[in-house]
Amino acid sequence: MSNDIDNEYFCDGITEEIINALTKITQLKVIARTSSFAFKGKDIDVRKVGNQLGVNTILEGSIKKSQERVRITAQLIDVEDGTHYWSKRFDRELIDIFELEEEISLAIAEEVRNNFGHFEIHDHLIQQPTKNVDAYQLFLKGRSLQLKWTPESLVEAISYYDRAIALDKKYAKAYYANLQCYGLLAMWGYLPYQEGIDLAINNLLMAKELDNSLPEYPLSYVGKFFWEEWDFKNAYVHINKVLEINPNHIDGLEAMAELFMALGFFDKALLYANQLLEVDPLSANNHYTLAHIYYYQGQFDKALDSIDYALTLNPELELAHHLKCFCLIWLNKRAAFQELIQNTTLVEEKNLLFGLINEKHVKVPDGMIEKWSRGGKNQTMLVPYDVFILSNSSHKEPAFSRLKEMIDQRRGQVINYRQEPFLRPLYKIKGFKDLHISNLFLSDIVDQKEEEEEEEEEEKATATILDNHQMEILKEELLRYFEEEEPYLNQQLSLKFVAEILGLNTNKMSFLINQAFRANFNDFVNSYRLNHFKSIALDPKNEHLTILGLAYDSGFNSKSVFNTYFKKMEGMTPRAWMKANLS
Repeated sequence: MSNDIDNEYFCDGITEEIINALTKITQLKVIARTSSFAFKGKDIDVRKVGNQLGVNTILEGSIKKSQERVRITAQLIDVEDGTHYWSKRFDRELIDIFELEEEISLAIAEEVRNNFGHFEIHDHLIQQPTKNVDAYQLFLKGRSLQLKWTPESLVEAISYYDRAIALDKKYAKAYYANLQCYGLLAMWGYLPYQEGIDLAINNLLMAKELDNSLPEYPLSYVGKFFWEEWDFKNAYVHINKVLEINPNHIDGLEAMAELFMALGFFDKALLYANQLLEVDPLSANNHYTLAHIYYYQGQFDKALDSIDYALTLNPELELAHHLKCFCLIWLNKRAAFQELIQNTTLVEEKNLLFGLINEKHVKVPDGMIEKWSRGGKNQTMLVPYDVFILSNSSHKEPAFSRLKEMIDQRRGQVINYRQEPFLRPLYKIKGFKDLHISNLFLSDIVDQKEEEEEEEEEEKATATILDNHQMEILKEELLRYFEEEEPYLNQQLSLKFVAEILGLNTNKMSFLINQAFRANFNDFVNSYRLNHFKSIALDPKNEHLTILGLAYDSGFNSKSVFNTYFKKMEGMTPRAWMKANLS
């Protein structure tokens, strides 16, 4: 809501920090940045948003930055009926921006718990990454550029991260961000490979000395082991370390799905792909990942449906265009195929591949083979059409040689060569099975998962916050307090206030109400308010008061919350109830 459009990166960064903070609450489902930001600045009915994201509650808000002050408003909205059951405005100076982010995150988490039931909330959800607000704002600018994922934007992002580091030499997240940018530029070929890798390693060495508790630390090794070395066992170990820190980490979930895909463990790949879509359902990349799994399974119709949806979310996703092209080839859908490849690159190669799969006696032109031979190790096709074409022609030996060369170079384009349908004609060639020997086996994964499940069961068995005896004593104290002191008449009554009266922390108080009364905090309190309303509403001396006035006198602080709760409990509106009981 700022007049300065350059402040958009700042607002986006704060929003992302709040999303990430809430993600740390394991029992709370929080939608990731990509899908949440799909609705930014759009006036869309909350019911439609909730349906698309698969959530019950929407957090909506605004940020306005003016010089050295920031104003943030936030409200929680029930998707079903649009009820605003909590709202608050925060005005702060920028010097305490991290405290503000944490205050908002904790307030949101507590309100969700108050309305929906118990879950654990830690005292701190946000770790202050830097003490320098100017460095933080430079980092957020770099982050906004990095997320465009173009070579130009990555180079520009690095310049902002460097400026942030210049202001704070201990800014670990800025070093990790540089590491990722340099690594991508090297792997994509936009920096000399060794130069880019050396710069990435230098940033890693600085970052890990400052903070190795962030998920970015094990994630940096995932790139090295998985994509650079094809060391699947070490990649698996480090992906698990990422997910131990944050079970819903998007890059971690995607890496695990891709690792299992490369090995042909499709059932496990689907588990992680579906988890990706659970936390980020409007990400084109996530739907592309799911489509790829279906494709390698030979389910080309299902793959096509997923890839079409991915392209509606992001028509510029180039890899998705190639995968759609392959699905149409295998399904022999010539008309759709011809329409798709119009005005695209590699049209001759695409047509030739279609013909080789769906027609007989198709010959690969000598000139095309010569062109590929000249390209040699410098071949930079995003997708290896040359290998696919040669594999399905009479040139299988050259295809095998080219594939072997790419595997020796650990080229990402062929990391899934074991599953690729276009490479099936090479399976019988001697040496195919020895092109790369994986050091990760299904038994390794099953054993580890079983251990994790056993540990989870043990934790659940010992996770009771209060034993039965404590519960009974505290339950009686709570009931006595509510009946004698009538704290529910206070419109600002909070879980924290009640917890302090009983000498508990908020986690134990929430657990007590949830377990002893099978209710969340707000429903527990509102049940007393409702009974109080019904008693004073039938008293003749209050007949001069309005229904809303009686509701406020009973402790309700919102007309919509009162009406919604009343109808839920009584099956009719307050006015209809009054008419029925006063007649």
